[in-house]
Amino acid sequence: MTDTMTRDARRLATARALLFDLDGVLTPTVDVHMRAWSRLFTPFLEAHGAAPYTDDDYYLHIDGKPRVDGVRSLLASRGLTLPEGTPDDAAGEDTVWALGNRKNDAFAAELAENGMAPYPGSLDFLIAALDAGYGVAVVSSSRNADPVLRAAGIRDRFGVVVDGVVAAHEGIAGKPAPDTYLRAAELLGFSAEECVVLEDAHSGVQAGRDGGFGLVVGVDRGVGPQLLLDSGADIVVDDLAELLPALR
Repeated sequence: MTDTMTRDARRLATARALLFDLDGVLTPTVDVHMRAWSRLFTPFLEAHGAAPYTDDDYYLHIDGKPRVDGVRSLLASRGLTLPEGTPDDAAGEDTVWALGNRKNDAFAAELAENGMAPYPGSLDFLIAALDAGYGVAVVSSSRNADPVLRAAGIRDRFGVVVDGVVAAHEGIAGKPAPDTYLRAAELLGFSAEECVVLEDAHSGVQAGRDGGFGLVVGVDRGVGPQLLLDSGADIVVDDLAELLPALR
């Protein structure tokens, strides 16, 4: 059983693998996502006479969740309902899936317009971890993980990527359920206790906590350290470069 009294950065030295969330941990994709969600919901909520969309809505209702779960959560926060529809619905506003597909189009437009680069501290940490022999994987709710990783120039550093596409194909529950992280650990060949989860979203931190991982690191990109700690993070950093001295 994991000793909860020593759940701090020292556990990195005994871990075997690092499981990275993508958006907000490896890349500042959260900025692209936030603009895309605003691009979607600002006119939608105005047209439905609901309270305006704000950045707080992203952190409270959307961050870290599969796209359609984010749509459902945001709609519920305004007392709005739409038919579910299907994943094949054309991008629009008449079903939950149509809204989700419209958001995906907005994300692709934002990525094309603004590009992507990894956080410098995260890139330094990733390179040092690979040099030290850690297994690494990306675990993301996004269905756009592959193009984001390629745009950031780091796709070739990850042999295991468990994203929204994989989760849908394999029928794996998304965050805050721990299943995608557990699947990544399995694909790397390690137990949950041998892995460290690195997350910036409270739903992802909850997944790490509930999955019984050896350490859950919260990366504060705006949600606030206390929320990450309350959600189950063992430690919180502002940048992964802070953890470089703790690598074995």
